Amino acid sequence: MMRPEARARFEELLGWSFREDGVLHQSLAHRSWCAEHPDEPSNERLEFLGDAVLGVVVTDHVFRTYPLLQEGQLAKVRASVVNAEVLAEVAAGIELGPCLRLGKGEDASGGRAKTSILADAMEAIIAAVYLDGGMDAASAVVMGLFGERIVDAASGPGGDDYKTRLQELAAQRFDKLPRYQVHDEGPDHAKRFFATVLLGGEPHGSGEGGSKKQAEQAAARAAWRTLSTQGDGGVEGEPGEGTPNTGTTAGSAMGGRNAGAT
Repeated sequence: MMRPEARARFEELLGWSFREDGVLHQSLAHRSWCAEHPDEPSNERLEFLGDAVLGVVVTDHVFRTYPLLQEGQLAKVRASVVNAEVLAEVAAGIELGPCLRLGKGEDASGGRAKTSILADAMEAIIAAVYLDGGMDAASAVVMGLFGERIVDAASGPGGDDYKTRLQELAAQRFDKLPRYQVHDEGPDHAKRFFATVLLGGEPHGSGEGGSKKQAEQAAARAAWRTLSTQGDGGVEGEPGEGTPNTGTTAGSAMGGRNAGAT
C-alpha cells in the first residue's frame, strides 16, 4: 500500500487521481511481487491493454493534427514515442520506480530503474487510468506526458535529435559547441546516467536516462527548449510538414485532470 503522501505526489505528476484503489495497486504489481504474494494479480494484463490504449491515443492525435504527413511519416512519429526507451523515460519523470511493488530479489537488483520494468509499468498505468476514468481520461494523461515528444518527432528529420539541434543553435548564438558532463549511479545491471550540458562553461540543462546517450539527449532537450524560448518567446524549429493543424486536434486528448470524472 502506498503512503498517502507518496500517492498524492505520484498522482500529481501523472495528472490523474484514481478513484478505484484496486486498479492502481494492480498496475504497480510486478510479477516478482506476485511470486511472493500469490493472491495478488500482476500488472501484465494491464500492460497489454495499456499498450493498445497508448497506441490508439497517439495514432488518433497524429492523424488528426498533422494532415500533411503521409502514412510512413505518421508511423515514424508514432514509433518515436511508443517505444520502451521513451516509456521508461516518462516513467522516470513521474517517479514511477519508487512506487512499484517488486519482489525482494528484483528490488535488490535495481529493478526500479530497469528500462523494461519501467516501460511495462508505464503501459499498465495508462491502462489503469483508462479503466478508472475512461478514454477521455487516458487521452488527457497520455497527451500530458507525451505531447511534447510528439511535436518534436513530427517537426521533421532529426526532430528528436536534440544534441544536433542544440549544437546548431549554440553555434548561432554563442559561436561555441556544447560540452557534456556525465556521471552514473547504481550497480552495473541497473545504472542511471546523469548529464549536464555546458555552454561557455555554464550549465544550461540537465537530464537523466538509462544510457549515456539518453542522458545527453535529455540534457540537450532541456537546454534547447530554454534557449529557444529565451530567443524569441517560442520554441523554434517546428515548421514544415509537421506543422500541427490546431483546428483538428483529437477531441479525446483535450480533457483536463480527471477528465470525465463526475
